[in-house]
Amino acid sequence: MTGTVRFGQVEVGAGAPTVIVPLVAGDVTDLVAQAAAARGAADVLEWRIDRMRDTSPDAVLTAGRALVQAADGTPLLATYRTAAEGGAQRPDTGTQAYAARYRALLGARLVAAVDVETALGEAVVAQVVAAAHQAGAAVVGSSHDTVGTPPADQIVARLVGMAAVGVDVCKVAVTPHSPDDVLTLLAATRAASQRLDQPLVTVAMGPLGLVTRLAGEPFGSAATFGTVGPSSAPGQVDAVALRQVVDLVHAALTGVPTGADQP
Repeated sequence: MTGTVRFGQVEVGAGAPTVIVPLVAGDVTDLVAQAAAARGAADVLEWRIDRMRDTSPDAVLTAGRALVQAADGTPLLATYRTAAEGGAQRPDTGTQAYAARYRALLGARLVAAVDVETALGEAVVAQVVAAAHQAGAAVVGSSHDTVGTPPADQIVARLVGMAAVGVDVCKVAVTPHSPDDVLTLLAATRAASQRLDQPLVTVAMGPLGLVTRLAGEPFGSAATFGTVGPSSAPGQVDAVALRQVVDLVHAALTGVPTGADQP
C-alpha cells in the first residue's frame, strides 16, 4: 500500500530499497572527502550535521554548499540527530535551534530531504515540514529507541502517528535484545505498510538486526543504511556489499534484475 517519495532524482519506495550512506565527519574538508568516496555507492548521502564540530547556522550553510558540489548530483538528506536518540551531544539542541538549521538549509535549496525527530513535538515537525515542502524537499519523520524494542502495536502506532503529522517518509529504529525483538520489528513493518501510503524505513540496530538492513523489502521497508568508512549507527555494513544483497533480494522477489544485471 505504501507509495513513493522523491529525494531529488531518487524515488524512494520504487524498486529495490534505497541505499543511504551517512557522512559523519566533523569538518568541511573531511565531509567533502567522505562524500566523494561514498557517492558511487550511495543512492542518497545522509549528512549527519550533529557530528560536526561547529553546528552554527553559518557553518552549516558553508558545509552544505561544499557538500552539494562534492555530492555531484547525489541527493543529500540532512539529519541533526539529538543526543536523546543516539546523536552527538551538543549544548544547542533546543527545538528552536534544531528547526532553524533546517530552515536555513532548505531556504538555500541545498538538500533534497531532512530528518525530523517526531518526539520533539508537533510544533517543531510542522515548522520543518512547511519549510521543506516550500523548498520542494521531502521530510523523514524518525524515532530511534536506543534502549530496546517496543511491542509491535506501539511501533505501528508510532509510524501511523508520523504519517498523521505530514511527513513524507516514516522511520523507526529499535535496539533488539533477542531474535524475537527483530521479528517484532518486521511484523510491525509489515502491518504498517498495509495501512500507510508513505514509504517506511525500519531498522533493528546492532548485529542482531542485520537481516532488517539486508532484507527489509519483503516486509515493507523502502530504504537501508550502509557505510563507506565510519558508521552512524550500530550494525551498519559496507554499502557496496549491502547493495549486492539488496539487489539480490529484490530480483528474487520480483523476477526483475537490478543494477548491473539489468539488460
